Amino acid sequence: MDITIESSWKNILTEEFEKPYFHQLIAFVKSEYQQHSCYPKGSKIFAALNSCPFDFVKIVIIGQDPYHGVGQANGLCFSVNDGVAFPPSLINIFKEIQSDLHHPFPETGNLERWAQQGVLLLNATLTVRKGEAGSHQNKGWETFTDTVIQKISEQHQGIIFLLWGGFAKKKGAKIDRDKHVVLESGHPSPLSANKGYWFGNQHFSKTNTLLIANGKTTIDW
Repeated sequence: MDITIESSWKNILTEEFEKPYFHQLIAFVKSEYQQHSCYPKGSKIFAALNSCPFDFVKIVIIGQDPYHGVGQANGLCFSVNDGVAFPPSLINIFKEIQSDLHHPFPETGNLERWAQQGVLLLNATLTVRKGEAGSHQNKGWETFTDTVIQKISEQHQGIIFLLWGGFAKKKGAKIDRDKHVVLESGHPSPLSANKGYWFGNQHFSKTNTLLIANGKTTIDW
């Protein structure tokens, strides 16, 4: 099966693309996009990988599934297209950055600028039906993205994984913590953040401190 994806990831994931579950997944996704409005647009389904080549990954942030509102999703977790209002979780992410690093709120919620600096913004499920959160879960995407995380864990050293909320923590259970750094906190959604599980985690300054310690360039959050 010919998958249009950045070359380094294509090399890493070639075997995965030929497995029966992946063929079934792609058939399901094609059918959904033909019969329903789905997000992100087809060319952006693999945007997380295309925006951050395998050898360029320094940080991994794990989300659940794409935003399901019109025009929001752009293939990067927590990110929205330029000109789209910030969803509540993204607002809380920017509030924490503002508190942690004293950065002003950005003009756009498009996080491609993070991806271009080595932040892999990976949703567990890469597609969703309009207005139906979780509608493409348990169709094979989780197996695929588990493999992405596993390949990073196996073939890299010193990656910083940011796991926000119970779902992400479970998703990151097989990360080799002897080789990598894992920072955990509550989810930035208002439900979690307003209970004190998100604000004050200082993940953004901590990440940059760790990058400096490993001789890597920091992220301009």
